[in-house]
Amino acid sequence: MLQRLNKYISTCGVCSRRDADDLIKSGRISVNKDTIVEPGFSLDPDKDSVFYDGEKINVAKKVYYLLNKPKGYVTTTEDEKKRKIVTSLVPPLPKVFPVGRLDVNTTGLLLMTNDGDLTQLLLHPTHGYDRIYVAVLSEPLDEGRKKLLEKGVVLERKFSKFKYIKFVSKNKRIVQVCAKEGRNHFVKKMFALLGLFVVELHREQLGPFTLGDIPPGKYKKIPEPKIKEYINSIEKD
Repeated sequence: MLQRLNKYISTCGVCSRRDADDLIKSGRISVNKDTIVEPGFSLDPDKDSVFYDGEKINVAKKVYYLLNKPKGYVTTTEDEKKRKIVTSLVPPLPKVFPVGRLDVNTTGLLLMTNDGDLTQLLLHPTHGYDRIYVAVLSEPLDEGRKKLLEKGVVLERKFSKFKYIKFVSKNKRIVQVCAKEGRNHFVKKMFALLGLFVVELHREQLGPFTLGDIPPGKYKKIPEPKIKEYINSIEKD
């Protein structure tokens, strides 16, 4: 059965489908002896051989890690500036990639996997899964601004809001927020729009995945049967 090349690359655990498109366009992927630059190219996995930078890639066993990302790590698989990368905190093989991104100084839950289909499911904008964070603000959040952020504001020409905001500290500087969107710097930009600076940001939950008691810099492996349960719960939402 024919399969799109970007999906095959993702299934092999190289990267997400979106990033696979970039690899293909840049001429880094070849099928058999031919360099392929068309993302829509299809192949027969049972007959064709796929190479990434000249190295043959194969379908890898799917693995899933919940990582408690510490500060100072970038959410990429490589970095030109030679900064610390999150993939150095999990086993090197099979290769995995992060689901979504967290800023270098944002901490907390990061799902890492070589399962491109799960990545697509979680990040697709039509699903709108809960993303729960704890934010430390530069000053107390008053009720007026809290209600406005929950009711909705225009951010980057798009109607945006938090599903809810809960106070964590009595001084109202530490809050828990629930967002449905995964736009870059979304939480920080929402508060900045109303004159508040996010001093620290920590993600506690992404969809059905919660951080629990995983220490900073450590990870927990999730068994595949559990992932199937999670996928079923996602599809029912």
